[in-house]
Amino acid sequence: MGITGWVNSCAARGCFTRANAVTCQPLTTFYLCTMSLRPLHPRTPFMRKADTISLKDSITAMLKAYKLNGKLSEVQLVGSWEKIMGKAIALKTQEVFVRNRKLYVRLNSAPLKHELNMAKSKVVTMINAEMGDSVIDEVIFL
Repeated sequence: MGITGWVNSCAARGCFTRANAVTCQPLTTFYLCTMSLRPLHPRTPFMRKADTISLKDSITAMLKAYKLNGKLSEVQLVGSWEKIMGKAIALKTQEVFVRNRKLYVRLNSAPLKHELNMAKSKVVTMINAEMGDSVIDEVIFL
C-alpha cells in the first residue's frame, strides 16, 4: 500500500494531514497512527462487552452461590495430603477424610500416630497455611 493508500485510510479515520498519514503503520487489524488507534472490526477477540465477566470470576461466584467453597477446599486438602506432610507420612497413612471441619487421619504406625498427636497444632497450622484459608480446626489421628 502506497502513501496514497495510507492517506486514504487515515483520512477515513480522521487523520487529515499528510504528516499523520506518513506515520501510520499497519498492525494486524489496526492501523497505528499518531492520532488514534481504532479497530477496523468492532468485535475483535480481545475486546469485551461491558457486561461480561471472566471465567475465573464466574466460577468463583458459582461456588459461592452454591456454597461449595468449603467442600472444594476439603477435597483439595485430601488430595494434597502427601505434598503437605511428606512422602514418609503419606506411606504410613491408610485413610484421610474431613468431616465437620475436622481432619481424620488413619495411620498404620503407632509411633508415628503418637508423634503426630504431640504436634497436632503444628499440623493444623501447616495444613491451613498450605491451603491459604482456615479449612480445618482440628486433626484427629485414628
